[in-house]
Amino acid sequence: MQRPLFRSIKIFQGVAKRHEMYRLFDRHAQDPDMKCRRSGVLHAGEWFEIGEAEHDHMFEILPPLWMRGDMFAMREFLAGDVTNVFFTLSIDGRIRWFHGYCDLSDRTSPDRMKTAIVERETRPVRAMTREERLEHIWSATHDDYRGYAGSRWPQALRGTRTVLLYGDGTFLKRLDDLTEAEIAAKLPVQLRHLPDAVAA
Repeated sequence: MQRPLFRSIKIFQGVAKRHEMYRLFDRHAQDPDMKCRRSGVLHAGEWFEIGEAEHDHMFEILPPLWMRGDMFAMREFLAGDVTNVFFTLSIDGRIRWFHGYCDLSDRTSPDRMKTAIVERETRPVRAMTREERLEHIWSATHDDYRGYAGSRWPQALRGTRTVLLYGDGTFLKRLDDLTEAEIAAKLPVQLRHLPDAVAA
């Protein structure tokens, strides 16, 4: 069986506080595709920034599975071979902390995740790809206002992510189908006018 290509995506802009970090851990908890949830494929490659206190808190919960220089892996696996890996990285002369989900069936995934985070965070101009904008919206939206297309949707679209929008009343729309105006309306003010970044 061929291993899937390494994927890396920032799923939250800013530094996640502890309650936000735990919500991000559960961002796929309601996904109806049990096979994907149990394999860890939904999480693998996702990452976000946390604070030092959150990093240290996670380090103290259980003895790590392993420690390597500026990273450690959680002993408990999320699903399949995917586990939480925490990073302490010097970026532009400043120490920052990150969390990522790595598929440890690929031994290179933690180092590739580290490289991807550093490359993303050292861009000369702050920017976001469309995918990052959509992932931030999904991450920041309360469970009551996001969900998955159900039986009322065409068969091919069932199980895809939806968010609640407001216009002439309220209505559900697929996350991937949001227009640029709808994306801007869903983002916090400080993120609305960032330039588009070319996906790596």
